Amino acid sequence: MSDTAPPTAPDTVVLVHGLWMTPRSWEHWVPYYEAKGFRVLTPGYPGFEIEVEALRENPEVIARLTVPETVDHLAGIVEGLDRPPIIMGHSFGGTLTQLLLARGLGASAVVIDAAPTEGVRVNPPSQIKSLFPILNNPAKAHRAAGFTPEQFHYAFTNTLTAEESREVYDRYHIPAPGSWVWAYGLIANYKPGKQETWVDYDADRAPLLFITGSEDHIMPASVNRSNAHKYHRSPAVTEVLDLEGRSHWTCAEPGWEAVADAAIEWAVAHARAPQEAGEPA
Repeated sequence: MSDTAPPTAPDTVVLVHGLWMTPRSWEHWVPYYEAKGFRVLTPGYPGFEIEVEALRENPEVIARLTVPETVDHLAGIVEGLDRPPIIMGHSFGGTLTQLLLARGLGASAVVIDAAPTEGVRVNPPSQIKSLFPILNNPAKAHRAAGFTPEQFHYAFTNTLTAEESREVYDRYHIPAPGSWVWAYGLIANYKPGKQETWVDYDADRAPLLFITGSEDHIMPASVNRSNAHKYHRSPAVTEVLDLEGRSHWTCAEPGWEAVADAAIEWAVAHARAPQEAGEPA
């Protein structure tokens, strides 16, 4: 952080990972932001405190997880800080970030290739193809469900070679809660009442930036732009930054530093003061 930054400026960045991933997916961003003077937290979902390899061996931890307990867990971490942080989420971490903002948390936020909150009905063909390996069998709604290396290459890392993608897969990929993909990727918009990923789009909250990738297959730019447009009646700042040539693996594929820079520069510039965020000075 700059030596001239006000004492109330956010000093902490909370990075929220997405599905099929763990906090390990942020391993490049942590030292990068720490070198800029920030404290960086990468909380896992409840039960995800163990390593990737251990989660692969114990997928029941993943299968039993729910969105409400995950949001409560993340909210407890954010609420325990001495001042509102910058919150950033990738993929379903972008959904969780929006749910945290809806609780009045955070000084500012950036969601990257975000999975949408309830009410976004844009489902491009590449998204359907990406999610089909999880949605092709109703039994997967009750267990942890992962991708094959080839499916992962299409959904996440389509700008990499097959060999590069396999290295990413081997280091980072875990199964995801199949119930989340079924409930929030398929039927949430068609069930009556408010679901667990609903937010009040008209309410005030911390400023929010959507970063999209033109080559993202699983959460295409059109999905993120539609999600951002839902907030058009909110008094809060909502902006979209479209990045050309970036896949869903944008936070670690070559050139990730530019993504990290754009995210932190916007978040710092738009951060609310603690009083605005409902916190004591």
